[in-house]
Amino acid sequence: MPSDHPPPSAQATLDGIGDAVITTDASGVVAYLNRAAERMTSWESAAAIGQPIETVLRLIDPATRLALPSPLRLAMTGNTTVAMPAQCLLVGRDGHETPVEDSTAPLHDAGTVIGAVMVFRHVGATLDHARAMTHAALHDQLTGLPNRLLLLDRLSEALAGAKRRRGSLAVGFIDVDDFKGINDRAGHAGGDRVLRAIATRVRNALRSSDTVGRYGGDEFVLVLPDVADRDSLAALGTTLLAVAADVYAPGRRDVPVTISLGLAEASRRGGDAATLIARADRAMYEAKARGPGRYGLSPSPDAPRRASPPPSSSARDEDTTPSQGSRARLS
Repeated sequence: MPSDHPPPSAQATLDGIGDAVITTDASGVVAYLNRAAERMTSWESAAAIGQPIETVLRLIDPATRLALPSPLRLAMTGNTTVAMPAQCLLVGRDGHETPVEDSTAPLHDAGTVIGAVMVFRHVGATLDHARAMTHAALHDQLTGLPNRLLLLDRLSEALAGAKRRRGSLAVGFIDVDDFKGINDRAGHAGGDRVLRAIATRVRNALRSSDTVGRYGGDEFVLVLPDVADRDSLAALGTTLLAVAADVYAPGRRDVPVTISLGLAEASRRGGDAATLIARADRAMYEAKARGPGRYGLSPSPDAPRRASPPPSSSARDEDTTPSQGSRARLS
């Protein structure tokens, strides 16, 4: 049977490459590690050789933290090339965890499986890049908030969760008043500063379980699970108008920015995201029609319908008179 160790010339080559290489004999005992494998496993060859492969090459699932079967044993058992699950972690002898990817194949001598070889590499930079790309695809570049795609996904999940739990859910729709005028007077850079400031203040005013996302342009949508009642929703409306009024128009310390806000409760009978957003949008426009800096509450979808509802029942709106206290200037 051939030696478990590669010839000197081959060993020099394997020690010079960036990928880690580890081999076992037919019983799953470590036979060889190159220098890259020593670094990644934190095992020196002299200590690793003769150890069961699972002792030297500890692989775990990052989500469950459970140990994964050895790809080398799987390759020998199935007499086929195998690969580890994506994003699995290699736990070194020193406890350091490294995301790796691999290719593993059985070794043969005269048609008989005599061991296995695994080539693996660190993929941390690749995973970081993938995470960054995913984040960029799902978040607004200007404000860092969830974009419309992620926002609608979260709203759909919240609707499904509220239906399962028989819980409550509300949606808010924000529009910055006279945003075109702000852009005309301060330029797009000034308008961007206003949007970032509004986004930050609204996000900070919400609970950790809530979501605010940029719906498009100067519009933001809020996903508000487990709202206690309409009075709580009205109180939130007042709070959000106040935090928006804490922002001044660029170059105008005497002119606070105002928003119009519509709030709509989801029906306990169910419903879809588009309908709920449309109801909040309609409540916002009804409030805006009465003047800037107001909020409106959409009629409760589960309330008994009146034969002839008075006009004021279509939405409830509140004036906001910004306090004379300290307001943050945009830097």
